[in-house]
Amino acid sequence: MRWIRRNLVVIAGLLTLAYMIVPNIVVMVFSFNKPNGRFNYAWQRFSLDAWKDPCGVADLCGSLTLSLQIAAWATLGATVLGTMIAFALVRYRFRARGAINSLIFLPMAMPEVVMAASLLTLFLNMGAELGFWTVLIAHIMFCLSFVVTAVKARVMSMDPRLEEAARDLYAGPAQTFVRVTLPIAAPGIAAGALLAFALSFDDFIITNFNAGSTVTFPMFVWGSAQRGTPVQINVIGTAMFVIAVLVVVAGQIVTSRRKKAATS
Repeated sequence: MRWIRRNLVVIAGLLTLAYMIVPNIVVMVFSFNKPNGRFNYAWQRFSLDAWKDPCGVADLCGSLTLSLQIAAWATLGATVLGTMIAFALVRYRFRARGAINSLIFLPMAMPEVVMAASLLTLFLNMGAELGFWTVLIAHIMFCLSFVVTAVKARVMSMDPRLEEAARDLYAGPAQTFVRVTLPIAAPGIAAGALLAFALSFDDFIITNFNAGSTVTFPMFVWGSAQRGTPVQINVIGTAMFVIAVLVVVAGQIVTSRRKKAATS
């Protein structure tokens, strides 16, 4: 009992982590399944057929490519705009600054269905044709707040004396920003960009409202679930999960090496 009390927080953390990872493990296991029918819900027998032909289902890879394109452009747009907004909110004083700080959190607190319906109403009133561009604009809109929050937290923790030292050494504003400010803010910008990419790629509700005839990967998964669940969906999900884990591990390795290099 004493050991449990001493390690209660660690045990609770491990149990929570296991609870979060178990669904991903199930997806991985069933990516090697060969079901007898259309639905991949019960284990039948081991097979590598889905891994050998991940695009074997019609329109699956097309929807995946479209989702990756939208997520990439939405990440770029939200990161650029969010970074500029974060610097403006932290570094400058202007009217309505407090109100803007409060409004930034609205997309994160607002239910997605409300934002989706609002954006659809806006697009219809503007006479815009629903499709790739409306989805992209909608994704940039709801990813923006997450990027601003991540970058803003990093900028607020920056030591202004470093930039002052650069200016004392006759560095211009652009040189100071590129060589001092941007490298220090880079972890926050990268975190916001990764979060924006994940949110955009994964989104279904806002996309479903504003997509028109455009079909992204989450919409393809939802549609295929009505008729059957191909094993290739598990293959794509497993690949995305593994890539995400590798990116996180690589980031941790790079960070630890930089810390060792700085201390040595």
